[in-house]
Formats: sequence, C-alpha cells, structure tokens
Amino acid sequence: MKMVKETRKIWNDKDVRVTATCIRVPTMRAHAESVNLQFEKPLDEDTAREILRAAPGVTISDDRAANRFPTPLEVSDKDDVSVGRIRQDLSQDDNRGLELFVCGDQIRKGAALNAVQIAEMLLK
Repeated sequence: MKMVKETRKIWNDKDVRVTATCIRVPTMRAHAESVNLQFEKPLDEDTAREILRAAPGVTISDDRAANRFPTPLEVSDKDDVSVGRIRQDLSQDDNRGLELFVCGDQIRKGAALNAVQIAEMLLK
C-alpha cells in the first residue's frame, strides 16, 4: 500500500487508481518498477519513446534485438532514470495502454538530487 499512498500524495490526487506489488531484491542501490499505464486517448510505443526521450532526467534503454533493458546495476550512482521494455498493454483496447520498466537510483533521483533540483528552482 505504500506505493499507492505515495503516488496519491505526490500527485495530490486521492482518487488516482494505482495497483502495485512491491518486492525486495538484493540490489545495492536502486528501485525498479514494472509499470502499466492507461490513457484516455491512444498512445503508440514510438510516440511514447519520443516523449520519454525528450523528458529531462530520462534515458531510454530499450533494445530488444540486443536484449538491453534497464537494470538496477546500470542506474546505480546515476542521476537519470532509465526506461525500457516499452510496449503496448494488450489488455487495453485501442492502444490506450502501455507497459514499461523503470529503474532509478533512489538516493540520487529519489532524494538528494531532487532536493537540489527543487532548491535550484526556488532560487530562480
């Protein structure tokens, strides 16, 4: 329930629907999430990649041919969040859903770096 509560708190939306299963795996330092997204309008994989590629603090690691996807090891001690395994969610009609896998260093992006970035924005 922590992930559900945190998402609602961060987005300031008590009605947002979140389903989450959290597990602990032996990694030194990183969070990884399998995410299913549902949209009001269709969104294809290529458009999602373009949007994510343009987002600050996001890198795409999504090479199916080479079997390269985000891993906790790769993102440890890095500022960017890595996104991969971007594909249509076949349980949603009309291309209104996507599945993706996200990894990020929770110390860098989840705590320390975010605090610095917020402070920089406040000083502008």
